[in-house]
Amino acid sequence: MSEADAKAAPREAQTKLADVSIDDKYTLPSGRIYLSGIQALVRLPILQYERDKAAGVRTGGFISGYRGSPLGMYDHALWRAKSHLKAHNIHFQPGLNEDLAATSVWGSQQVGMFPGAKVDGVFGIWYGKGPGVDRSVDVLKHANSAGTSRHGGVLAFAGDDHGCQSSTLAHQSEQIYAAALMPIINPANVQDYLDLGLMGFALSRYSGCWVGFKTIAETVESGASIHTDPSRINIVTPTDFEMPPDGLNIRWPDAPLVQEARLHGPRMQAVAAFARANATRSHRHRRQAGAARHHHDRQGLSRRDAGPGRSRHRQFSRGGARPARLQGGAHLAAGGAGRAPLRRGIAGRARRRGEARLHRRPARAHSLQHAGRPAGRASSASATKPARRCCHPPTSSIPRWWRAPSCSA
Repeated sequence: MSEADAKAAPREAQTKLADVSIDDKYTLPSGRIYLSGIQALVRLPILQYERDKAAGVRTGGFISGYRGSPLGMYDHALWRAKSHLKAHNIHFQPGLNEDLAATSVWGSQQVGMFPGAKVDGVFGIWYGKGPGVDRSVDVLKHANSAGTSRHGGVLAFAGDDHGCQSSTLAHQSEQIYAAALMPIINPANVQDYLDLGLMGFALSRYSGCWVGFKTIAETVESGASIHTDPSRINIVTPTDFEMPPDGLNIRWPDAPLVQEARLHGPRMQAVAAFARANATRSHRHRRQAGAARHHHDRQGLSRRDAGPGRSRHRQFSRGGARPARLQGGAHLAAGGAGRAPLRRGIAGRARRRGEARLHRRPARAHSLQHAGRPAGRASSASATKPARRCCHPPTSSIPRWWRAPSCSA
């Protein structure tokens, strides 16, 4: 062998490709693989089964829903992976419509409530397009009020089309999930589909709530090389929340008003405690808070504007868009401890917008006088102009609680 061949042999050994298979996306125990967003949603229940098996818990999986973009190919991918799902005790049954599919997933959480169960629990996945979320809100409310099983848990995939690219109306599902008091996960990329999906199952089991899972075309139709180790994330059990003696999971009998009190009280507290214990944060220089997708996009913009390795923003990234009243988020928004919490809710935002429209800021000359400063300090140009009055209807037509605090009319 010549000297040149001897030098080339180690180089060829280093560049030799690993043995790969097209089924690695569902069979590779751990490591880095290339997955599309749809394939990651198929791999997610497999990872959950493997985590449960490693923890000594016998579980199964149940998936049902109704196709619709951007999740239009999800059922097709599940059918193609039928053998892999069956090997992990996961059953896929497409629904006749979104309502019946959600009802079927609700029933999967009742395993263990009656004799004859073959597993300790069943984790469920429901999927549907945004309008399907709208039409299924009655089932979602009832199922979320009833709760999830201790070794089950439910993720509700919502396919949202913000740009109305393949829909008759632009839509998003956060408001519907919030109305049903369901926590919401908003992943930023394909890796988040696995990491936050496993976190969502754990949250659902801990709090007894169905967990909304937002998907959009920009992520579902993308692909990435990601890690698939089932033990990749470390899920922390909250220590600042006292679990009720009877727990927060589904039970029978369970009166409706008792369900409501549990949902609005300890369940929401459990969701917030879980989010605090498992929050992932990324700080920059400007106080802003946003869901994971917006944080991911802002990071790229910040680096482009401020140069490599630097950013002019300070952000708090959370994969969960709701509940927003987290301890970390409240401190970030208020600038520290001891501040009043931010006003939340759709009604609160609508009222603030209405106040902004009804009560515009007065002219500068008026504000200077109102602050106790002499009007002569205003510029000569502004002094010659008459001061504008607040633009709102007569006081008699506005309730006292709606009037602007600075209004003297």
